Amino acid sequence: MAKNLQQATLAGGCFWCIESAFNSVDGVESAYSGYAGGHVTNPTYEQVCKGDTGHAEVVRVIFDSDKLSYRDVLEIFFALHNPTQLNRQGNDIGEQYRSAIFYHDAEQKAEAEKIVAEISEQQVWPEPVVTQIVEVNNYYQAEDYHQDYFNNNPQNQYCNMVVAPKLAKFKKKFAEKLKG
Repeated sequence: MAKNLQQATLAGGCFWCIESAFNSVDGVESAYSGYAGGHVTNPTYEQVCKGDTGHAEVVRVIFDSDKLSYRDVLEIFFALHNPTQLNRQGNDIGEQYRSAIFYHDAEQKAEAEKIVAEISEQQVWPEPVVTQIVEVNNYYQAEDYHQDYFNNNPQNQYCNMVVAPKLAKFKKKFAEKLKG
């Protein structure tokens, strides 16, 4: 059976957590860490971390839209980070950690605008949502060592203290959407 594959490019702080969460969701073919939205060609992690390339740490999610809608993807995305923190997520500070939806077409843009409006109207967060909605540009896949980083680096202190608790909370909330 042919799959109806689509892609989403999302920035919600450190890409290790976002990528690991999406790779556990049924209907997601793959999720890759990368960089988007900057002005430097093929930036390195070190360049992006310095904060002067304009890139955000992103995750490119390839999903089967017959199993998982773009709206589902966005709902998971908003559950994984705090969209009210401008240019940061927790202790990760800088433009590279901004909240952003990099849309791939007009339908994705419209759906992103709709969900942000709903979240804002429902006052899901006590502060205003600052998530950027911008057309995807200057996307580059991150270096190989960043792919599946959480699973490949269980001894990493950041992963143990920050990523693991976020993933545990995510898996509890979205248990019905996880791969078997």
